[in-house]
Amino acid sequence: MEVFKGLEPKKVFEFFEEITRIPHGSKNTRQLSDHIKKFATDRSLKVIQEPCGNLIIYKPGTKGYERSKPVCLQGHMDMVCEKTSDSRHNFKKDPLPIAVMDDEVFSRNTTLGADDGIAVAMCMAILDSDDIPHPPLEVILTVDEEIGLEGAKVLNYASIKSRSVINLDTEDEGVLTVSSAGGLRGAIELPVTYKEHKGCEYDIVISGLKGGHSGDMIDKYNGNAIMLLGRLFVYLSSRMKFRIVELSGGLMDNAIPREAGCHILVSKENASIFEDTVAGFEEIIKNEFMANEDNIMIYCEDLGETSKKTLRTEYTKKIIYLLAAVPNGVINMCQEEEQKGFVKTSLNFGITRLDDEKFLLEASLRSSVSTEKYALSDRLRLIAEMAGAKYYEKSDYPAWEYCKDSEMRKIYVDLYTKQNGHKPVIKGIHAGLECGIIYHALKPVDIISFGPDIKDAHTPKETLSISSTARTYELLCGMLGEMK
Repeated sequence: MEVFKGLEPKKVFEFFEEITRIPHGSKNTRQLSDHIKKFATDRSLKVIQEPCGNLIIYKPGTKGYERSKPVCLQGHMDMVCEKTSDSRHNFKKDPLPIAVMDDEVFSRNTTLGADDGIAVAMCMAILDSDDIPHPPLEVILTVDEEIGLEGAKVLNYASIKSRSVINLDTEDEGVLTVSSAGGLRGAIELPVTYKEHKGCEYDIVISGLKGGHSGDMIDKYNGNAIMLLGRLFVYLSSRMKFRIVELSGGLMDNAIPREAGCHILVSKENASIFEDTVAGFEEIIKNEFMANEDNIMIYCEDLGETSKKTLRTEYTKKIIYLLAAVPNGVINMCQEEEQKGFVKTSLNFGITRLDDEKFLLEASLRSSVSTEKYALSDRLRLIAEMAGAKYYEKSDYPAWEYCKDSEMRKIYVDLYTKQNGHKPVIKGIHAGLECGIIYHALKPVDIISFGPDIKDAHTPKETLSISSTARTYELLCGMLGEMK
């Protein structure tokens, strides 16, 4: 454990390095949960470990704060597991290949998990300390946040007395988050059948896209590889007949997909122009996305003549229809004066798969207005029904509403201004935070959310700023000292 040696705050980075050594992707957090439980019991702290792995850790107030109102610190233990196509990393058993360069911590060719491992590390550092003044603490560390806030949904809130909550799951220093969008996950399933055909097989891969968090970065209008694959199918279908052998794209519905690919068969007579047709489409896409995607590539390889099971024509047409008809990206922007310029409603199709029995499309829908979220979901249901497909909702979670009169917001603004010489930005976030569930479970409750600079979260380019982490941790400790 030498990679972060010498980094400050020392304890924060020591605990963060521990976390990177323990696999903790969504649905695989038990080992980390057990590790932190032992950490708490070793320090004689009361800890509750729920059956799902959620942790609630209690620490009495320091001298002079014994009778202060309790404060809750909150983050999540799971991380998004994304890696480059050439990475051989196994997220279920391998420690993250972490490294440091200048002011940044990163992981070679994989996500770093600073979202939200750095929050867990900060909480552990405070729980470990004897010299940071603070009121009684209730530290909530949840599981499976990244796949629908699942841990927060089942937490036993009767165990929580705090009505002041500091969430540490945002990624821009100097931005105080005070509300978040609600969301749900939607899926379209189309049953399919196949038939044997002969032809020339081609392997096509759309890659080189930036991707990113499907909430925070949806307004960057980065390319969605699944949607581009659908557009390629439409482009090809107007020029020649082809048959789909297989297709797939994306890894997580809350990450904008960076890659998608397929194998298709074309007739011998069309093979001579097929590669030129794909190259023509590539130029069209590069032109459309020249402002924000500088590395789009469409790889096309001739695999030769073969006989393969391919989708029956009727299902190929339905898949093309679905990929072309579903909306994607920003749907509506806020028009209210205080929220103008923020995304109100969006969706991201982040996963597509084709197997022997069905075609699958999975999406993350978000909105700060619940009626718009459900209207968008209904729209997807109607589109699916038109193609003879099934649509279902899962992982529905509520929005966190803005509080006009927040004592913690005032404390944060004062401390941040003194620390940095200017006021922070105060805004809502177009992403699902556990704050929405906590807000509805504990209200009336005062909640704020902040964190250090994390760039390119949910992608293999994810980085954490060392200096920003130090300032954020100092600010967090300062806030606790003010809440006597």
